[in-house]
Amino acid sequence: MSKLDITDIQGFALRGYNFPFARFLFLKISDKQKGRECIGRLVKYITTGERWDQGKPKTTVNIAFTYKGLVALGLPEPSLLSFPVEFVQGMKARGAILSDTGKNSPHHWDAVWEHEVHAWLGVFAQSQPDLEYQCSELLTLLQESGGATKIDSQDAGALQINGQITTKEHFGYTDGFGNPEFMGVEKDSQPGQGKLTADGKWTPLATGELLLEYADEAGELPVAPLPHLLASNGTFMVYRKLHQNVATFRKYLMEKGALYPGGTEKLASKFIGRWRDGTPVELSPSEPSPAIVGDKNRNVNFTFGNDLDGARCPVGAHVRRTNPRDAFGFNGKLINRRRISRRGMPYGPYTPEDQPGTDDEEHGMIFMALNASLFRQFEFVQQQWIEYGNDARQGNDKDILIGNHGGSGKVMIQGTTDPNNPPFLCGALPNFVELRGGDYFFVPSITALRMIAANSVDPR
Repeated sequence: MSKLDITDIQGFALRGYNFPFARFLFLKISDKQKGRECIGRLVKYITTGERWDQGKPKTTVNIAFTYKGLVALGLPEPSLLSFPVEFVQGMKARGAILSDTGKNSPHHWDAVWEHEVHAWLGVFAQSQPDLEYQCSELLTLLQESGGATKIDSQDAGALQINGQITTKEHFGYTDGFGNPEFMGVEKDSQPGQGKLTADGKWTPLATGELLLEYADEAGELPVAPLPHLLASNGTFMVYRKLHQNVATFRKYLMEKGALYPGGTEKLASKFIGRWRDGTPVELSPSEPSPAIVGDKNRNVNFTFGNDLDGARCPVGAHVRRTNPRDAFGFNGKLINRRRISRRGMPYGPYTPEDQPGTDDEEHGMIFMALNASLFRQFEFVQQQWIEYGNDARQGNDKDILIGNHGGSGKVMIQGTTDPNNPPFLCGALPNFVELRGGDYFFVPSITALRMIAANSVDPR
């Protein structure tokens, strides 16, 4: 393939920024002409995929739109009709497919999702003052333009523990491993991030698994809007606010850990497929290994093909469900078209491990995922691998960590004859995570943003 035009691609689509502070502004387009003019003024603030040869900037800014937002901006009807149906319908309408029911249903979502959210404006920053300054500047622009208004915002940021910025999330696990590698996207390459080859090596996934108008793993172009220039170098984003029930998780883990011969921390590692320091259970099933965690050639470089019965890493462990690698055979080829690129970030204050925590406090994870096909990638993983277990021979069992269990879920932890690694049944599973809102967004290229701003989108 030809080299990507990184000046035309929003940087958020190509890489995680790894900034410790963030704020997501949710906008409503109040007038289509003024809204387009507002987008035109915002373009100069948008961070592209260009290299940071002079070091990281103080802040980054990116933008994405819901289908209703594109309608509000006055895109031509033929272009609107050419978007994939799941994007047109939006996440709320796809609730039955995603198992966004019960406590995860829209009845329990944050109030902002009762409104029409038209745009997401993501601001990341190296410091809180930098974040406040950049957001203030953007809000002033919005007010002056009269084309869009902020209807709500969501703060997020790396958890600070003992005064140190960390990569932990609220259940105590180290996060941020294993984002896929795509052809043409510049990043620090690690074995295990791409796709398996016949000789056991790793190569990047096809660009079309991430960006529109490029060939995907099947050699096909993902469904994309018209015209070509509107779609090219764009992608789709999933935004989900996941509330974490910290007290419920800690209580359940302590109660079950007291019964599990391997102890609480080993059971915690079986839940996720990694020890809480990030050590892959598949590589070190008996204890954490800081040496593996710190080795980029090892910490995501593993497969499950020699552990099909889950004796080392349980078949239902979170990391194995969401990326089964070669566990389904065919050298992993069944998995290559289901990969998503995550941009998650915690929100809310950290609760020290020596405290029971609460479920009521505002804390959790902002889950954001980028993929060329919402249906084939995110929705498939959510429906078939998170909320259903048949592909992994787990029947109706859901993902232990983020599944919508409703208090009656169960998961079997496989084991061996080793007294410290026996099979163990986790029953009466509650919801450790609850959905508090979200939607599907289109992340346009810089060219597409300028076309929208100039009202020059022509699907003919």
